[in-house]
Amino acid sequence: MRLRALKIIIPRQIKRWLPSTLFGRSLLIIVLPIAIMQIAVTWAFFDAHWETVTSRLSEGLAGEVAWAVESYNDDPKGLPKLAQRAEDSLSLSIALQPGKKLPVNRRYSLFASVDNNLNRALNDRLDVPYWFDTTRYPAYVDIRVQVKEGVLRIIAPRDRAVATRGHIFILWMTVATVLLTGIAILFIRNQVRAIERLAAAAEAFGKGDDQGEFKPYGAREVRQAAQAFLAMKARIQRHIDQRTGLLASVSHDLRTPLTRLKLELALAEPGPRMEAMKRDLAEMEHMIDEYLAFARGEGGEAVETSALLGLIEEVSEGAARAGATVAIDVDPGLHAQVRPNAFKRALSNLVMNAAVHGEHITVQARPTATGGVEIIVDDDGPGIEPDRYEEAFRPFSRLDEARNQNEKGVGLGLAIARDVARGHGGDVTLDRSPLGGLRAVVRLPG
Repeated sequence: MRLRALKIIIPRQIKRWLPSTLFGRSLLIIVLPIAIMQIAVTWAFFDAHWETVTSRLSEGLAGEVAWAVESYNDDPKGLPKLAQRAEDSLSLSIALQPGKKLPVNRRYSLFASVDNNLNRALNDRLDVPYWFDTTRYPAYVDIRVQVKEGVLRIIAPRDRAVATRGHIFILWMTVATVLLTGIAILFIRNQVRAIERLAAAAEAFGKGDDQGEFKPYGAREVRQAAQAFLAMKARIQRHIDQRTGLLASVSHDLRTPLTRLKLELALAEPGPRMEAMKRDLAEMEHMIDEYLAFARGEGGEAVETSALLGLIEEVSEGAARAGATVAIDVDPGLHAQVRPNAFKRALSNLVMNAAVHGEHITVQARPTATGGVEIIVDDDGPGIEPDRYEEAFRPFSRLDEARNQNEKGVGLGLAIARDVARGHGGDVTLDRSPLGGLRAVVRLPG
């Protein structure tokens, strides 16, 4: 069990550090192998070539230093001649510092292998104390050896001890890596842009905002996905048009006999039965209007930047006329990208539903942390059991408390409100209200 838990935890920890976007992951797939290869090649170069060459150069220089020290010990008075010979033949500068001692401290090179190789070579060739510094002079190496008369100082060219062309190799490797990464970014970005355009077109269609003809482009798989999206879009649009046309025809056909009945009732003798029949006809007409509104959806209305305070005040007037007390808490400067008529219909359904079942209503609107908008409608009515919240959104659903429709409705109020909110890319959810009744929350994206 512990091993299984460990196997689950490790991938989750790794996934947490991985990029979440397709562009980031694609770039990682290409750049990571290149980086690993460059590191491996650089490591192999330093380990197999640069390290070996540096070691052999250090051994050669150590042998020349040992020769100089032995020659001086054999004939201290011949130092000028020795120094001249070393300068002419070996490019070594030799000088005696009488009475001095070797320095105590030493600065270390950035590349430890340089000091290690030279120290190893000098230790193998010299039997007397020595000191060296590979960092003080950029182009030279300072080597000092203790002799009886003081310190014998030898200045040697740096390229006699170290392979100095290694940085050229690293520079070319770095340039190649940057160049390949730049080309990879350009190609990946071009492919990801096609996917982003497809996602934007799908999101716009989901919100009912047709931004014109979308043309597939990019890799073959992306074009296939885009063509499948266009075919799906055409089928959905055809289905919506058929549904809207069917219900519009039904509505038109039903309105003709309803109009005749209303005319006959208007000419008939007034009485209690006539009033009841007029109410039945009004309810039937209202049902037809709700069916058509549900089928029509948002009807291709354009998206506009609308002030929420004006929309909420307008729909709250109907609740006030119904006898409810409405308190509005909305910032006058709060705006949202909505289809005004459709969104007003959704808010009206929520507010009127609250007015029918409650006496006190509060409507709040506030921005969200993600840049969207949240509208909250609370009432003090009987509310709905939490396990029946989703059932209340079903079209034509009638709960025991009749919270899904007004007194003459058909159970489409909440369904229309959610359909409109989702058409804007948001949603409508229900919760328990602090007033004791039902809370409806409309969330719109930024």
